[in-house]
Formats: sequence, structure tokens, C-alpha cells
Amino acid sequence: MLNELYLKKISLPDHAGITGYLRELPAVKYLSDLEFQKRITFFVGENGTGKSTLLEAIAVACGFNPEGGTKNFNFATRQTHSALYRHLKVTRGYKRERDGFFLRAESFYNVATNIDDLDVEEWNGIRITAPKVIASYGGSSLHAQSHGESFLALAMNRFGGRGLYLLDEPEAALSPAKLLSLLVRLHELEQMDSQFIIATHSPILMAYPDADVCLFDQDGIRLTDYRETEHYQLTRQFLNDPQRMLDILLAD
Repeated sequence: MLNELYLKKISLPDHAGITGYLRELPAVKYLSDLEFQKRITFFVGENGTGKSTLLEAIAVACGFNPEGGTKNFNFATRQTHSALYRHLKVTRGYKRERDGFFLRAESFYNVATNIDDLDVEEWNGIRITAPKVIASYGGSSLHAQSHGESFLALAMNRFGGRGLYLLDEPEAALSPAKLLSLLVRLHELEQMDSQFIIATHSPILMAYPDADVCLFDQDGIRLTDYRETEHYQLTRQFLNDPQRMLDILLAD
């Protein structure tokens, strides 16, 4: 399976040149070599452990736009991505992906805006309709849909298989029902020779069968069962007895 993946390994061979807050993030501090063994890999951990920062660095090192999109997107609203990608070594598989996308929830609005802008050209002050980029995203402007609908439209229409897809907290805009739809789409795309690396807090997504769950915490980086994550355990405890949890949390 390993040789069939588009992205086989990431390495951080030298921490010496990394400065500032990056040095203290568990996802950076404890990273030497991280091999990918499965089609679906989840990065999980508490806020501030660096999972999204690492995913962003992987995306940029692989040639994706830091704010999201495909490798053809080159817009920038503000340069806020870290310099971690400069220190990261990416080991690719012998096959190259045909498709790819970097989704980051926090800047998806900017991606949707850029898609709309690409569909209109201006010449001598006259707006001319260009070939419709949005056709690849379902045919309807992503701004004309709810946040969650636009996320799902991306996965259902733009992701075409044989792709490397990097998703940063895709659950941010999705209802539980839509998360289940995303699980189905992940399965379809996995069967279409795709690889996913997903930073998430969602126990629903983590439950995807035979996926690797890579946990980042103050003790290091390790593979774990999703049922051993705090995300799953706290969610289960709350749903099993919400009143007890609320009594503890809201006690005077």
C-alpha cells in the first residue's frame, strides 16, 4: 500500500533553523520522520498542537496555494502562512496524482471569491464572461450556497479521484448529516485511487474504517485508535449523560 501513495513521508531533518512559536508546537517539536501508510490519515490533537500548521506546510511544500485551492490558484489576500514548509522534506511516491486540492476552512471564503473572479474577465472596462471555472464545482457560485453546502459541493464535484487532498477541519461548516455524506464521499474517492490527509476534531470523521489517526500532544506524535482520543471520549461521555456533565461544568 505504501508504494501506491502519492505522498509517502514527510521529514524535518533539521530543527535548528526553526524559530519562534513553531519550535514549541508538538507537531514540529517531535517531528523527525512521519510515514503515511493508509489512503486516509487524520491529524488530531488539542488546539495549539500544530496539526493545522503542519498540514499547511505540507500543502505549500507540495505546491498548493497557502490559502487553499488547487496548484493553479495563486491569489493571496494576506501572507500569514508560516515558514515551516521551507524546512520540510516531502517524499513522493512513484505515481503522481492527477488531481489535488488544499481545503482550509478559515480561508475558503477567499477561494470561493477567487473562483467567481476567475469567471469574469474585463477588457477596456467591459466585463466579458470567461469559461466557467465554477462548472467544476457544481455550476453554482459557492457564495450562493450555505457554508456547509459549498464545502460538500467541493467534495462532490471538484474532487475527481486519483488525487491528493489535504483538508483542514472540513467539519467546521458541516452538520452531522453532512459529515456522514462526506464519509461516503471519502470512501468513493478512496476507491478512485485518492489519498487524504485531514486535520480534524470530529470523532465522526475519525471513525472512518482502516484510517490512520495520528495524535499530536505534549508527549509527542503517535498513531492511536480514534476511540482512545479525548475527542471521542469526551463526546461519548457527554452524549451518554449530558445532565451529569452539565452539572459538573456549570456547578456554582
